[in-house]
Amino acid sequence: MRLFVALLPPPSVADELADAVGPLRRLPDASALRWTARESWHFTLAFLGEVADPVRPELAERLGRAAARHEPCALRLSGGGRFGDRALWAGADGDLTGLAALAGSVRAAARRAGAPPDAEHAFRPHLTLARTQRGHAVSLRPFADALAALHGAAWNADTLHLVSSALPRSGAPGEQPRYTTEESWPLGRPAAHRPEG
Repeated sequence: MRLFVALLPPPSVADELADAVGPLRRLPDASALRWTARESWHFTLAFLGEVADPVRPELAERLGRAAARHEPCALRLSGGGRFGDRALWAGADGDLTGLAALAGSVRAAARRAGAPPDAEHAFRPHLTLARTQRGHAVSLRPFADALAALHGAAWNADTLHLVSSALPRSGAPGEQPRYTTEESWPLGRPAAHRPEG
């Protein structure tokens, strides 16, 4: 199963972000971008890639322990940026030190469980909004500039999520990966992991 560990914004924050993204989708070249679906918005703490089924129980146990060791993080959406002209993202502000410590614990837990995270990318808090489509050269600078004034309401990230990612298979233009929360753990208190229906 292809897995990652993430924090998910609450519905009120997703509403706020949707309001900020709406005008971006009317900018020139917006139709050449592949916009992420609102229900897939998340802050990735660790991308694990393909994880073998026998590894999952120990991974869940270690992630639950990592979650219990960290208090909820007070965050807010803030500004935006781009990874070259490949991906457009919204940034975060608030308890970034606590967030980085949580990401470090999550990555260490995954490594110890036998599901080492992608080592190519250092943790950088961001929520991906759009990607350029193959074969389309689009400058993401105007989109990132339009997000500069984004300064959202504060929210408490209080739950760690293990999420599976099913890649598109149909080949239809614009098809999105499908994300499913497999398990969740509250931050700051011990709890048995629980499957998400």
